[in-house]
Amino acid sequence: MNANQLHVVVGSGPLGVAVMNELLKRGIRTKVVNLNSIVDVPPEVELTHANVGDAEQASEVFKGAAVVYHCAKPNYTKWPEEFPRLTKGIMEGAMKAEAKLVYADNLYMYGPSKEAYHEKMPNQAVERKGLTRAQMADEILKAYRSGKLRAVIGRGSDFYGPGVLHSILGGDMVFKKALQGKPAQVIGNIDVPHTHIYIQDFAAGLVNLALADDALGQIWHLASAETTTTRNLISQVYSQLQIPSKVRAAPSLVFQLMSLFNPFMREMKEVEYIYTTPYVVNHSKYVQKFGDHTTPHAQAISETIDWFRSSKH
Repeated sequence: MNANQLHVVVGSGPLGVAVMNELLKRGIRTKVVNLNSIVDVPPEVELTHANVGDAEQASEVFKGAAVVYHCAKPNYTKWPEEFPRLTKGIMEGAMKAEAKLVYADNLYMYGPSKEAYHEKMPNQAVERKGLTRAQMADEILKAYRSGKLRAVIGRGSDFYGPGVLHSILGGDMVFKKALQGKPAQVIGNIDVPHTHIYIQDFAAGLVNLALADDALGQIWHLASAETTTTRNLISQVYSQLQIPSKVRAAPSLVFQLMSLFNPFMREMKEVEYIYTTPYVVNHSKYVQKFGDHTTPHAQAISETIDWFRSSKH
């Protein structure tokens, strides 16, 4: 690894910030790019604003980069309309800059599955967001196979941790509620196995992929701590705070009713299976190559509690 190489992180949401922190921890020169958000970054990190959905702007801000991390995404309700254009701009910008592209992906493209998700599974999603994710991943891999783009895809399940406000274990509905002594508020069946990945492990996995040339052109499921139930993880949050665990889980009927009036919930309704059936990720391919250095859930929860205690959010 050449510490003088520039790594550019596109997106300053929780995952982008986690990747930035991981790069800094490894002593890698880092630049963060977003559209117009002002975020706190250390003095040694350059923050640049650009519309990277525009290939010309993307190539300009990626100039000199060895690696570009695609951690950006549009509003959840506008994925089919805006996500492909954003990703195309980032791809073309990375090509012109001759930079390696590391794409942070999720699992929507697979659709529901009765077995653990693995990298050789076909894309069987029929809903809009899954089809959008499948389209973008296919285009990235096609560009790699054509020799136009050096790229790798890292996929993870629902993440939690510092800065994560909106997810199944998001801070707004779980960690902040617990710190206030209130019941956690979640949706779906919290008593089935569900793989949750600590956001710092997600970030570390993406950087590992960036530094391994022989990982290029492939899909990798990033490693997470052991799969358990969402209820178990929520119980661990309350246990560490030394208060009784309290949780309110909205059943499917409430989910459906909320989707009639709330655009965000309407979008989530398309992937309701994620919250109501077992959702387990197989990451054995990644562990075989990179080893298993994941953060135990107990430690991840402790670090997340500390972040929310000290955060203004």
